[in-house]
Amino acid sequence: MSILDRFTTTDQVAVVTGAGRGIGAATAVALAESGSDVVISARTAGQLEGVAERVRAAGRRAVVVPADLSDLDAVAGLAHAAYDAFGRLDTVVNNVGGTIPNAFLDTTPDYLEEAFHFNVTTAHALSVAAVPLMLKGPEGQKSITCISSMMGRSAGRGYLAYGTAKAALAHWARLAATDLAPSIRVNGIYVGSVMTSALEFVAGVPEMMDQLETKTPLGRVGEAEDIAAAVVYLSSRAGQYVTGKLLEVDGGIQAPNLELGLPDLSG
Repeated sequence: MSILDRFTTTDQVAVVTGAGRGIGAATAVALAESGSDVVISARTAGQLEGVAERVRAAGRRAVVVPADLSDLDAVAGLAHAAYDAFGRLDTVVNNVGGTIPNAFLDTTPDYLEEAFHFNVTTAHALSVAAVPLMLKGPEGQKSITCISSMMGRSAGRGYLAYGTAKAALAHWARLAATDLAPSIRVNGIYVGSVMTSALEFVAGVPEMMDQLETKTPLGRVGEAEDIAAAVVYLSSRAGQYVTGKLLEVDGGIQAPNLELGLPDLSG
């Protein structure tokens, strides 16, 4: 096997959540290009169909499951959809998540719990459903990858709910890796600023874009494919000796590269 062969996922089956656009869409296509059939899910059927066309253009099969992935039954059902369609499940990418920044006093307990649910509980529900199916399938690389954020390892004003949830997801990956070793590898990615729909408003404000770029050591905002490439590495034989780790794919930032301008609190 050549070194490049190690980066393939030929005939594996993957589930990717939040796959209608951005990092999820890029990841689904990248896994297809490396050899996987994929089950993709998000809210918007039209977006998913566009991603499915790209998967099929890469010569692989796609199953489209439009769903509200905050619904735990719906997200868990993706594992069974993959096994029913393809007879195996090898890769899970817990990508769905996100939380809008908020000031401290506007971050209610319900808001914090909602952030945890959408970023962590959904990942757990899918993974718990997937693991028995991954274990009963053919031998080979079995991998779960969680898409966290650099805000899960850093601190910035306004990101309390989001950062707490992403930190929890990162540590969930470490703990799950211990529970599932040696059969299934579990890793995560600390994602930096990536030009997805979440940053569309920033792209239209030159001052904000300049801040993102100049405060990033590599001098640019990331592309969704930068994250997708890391997922392929972690899902393939190339990453077969990696588990319980968080890759930092963030352009080299060590602190938030976008200030939200929230004022100091006063009495």
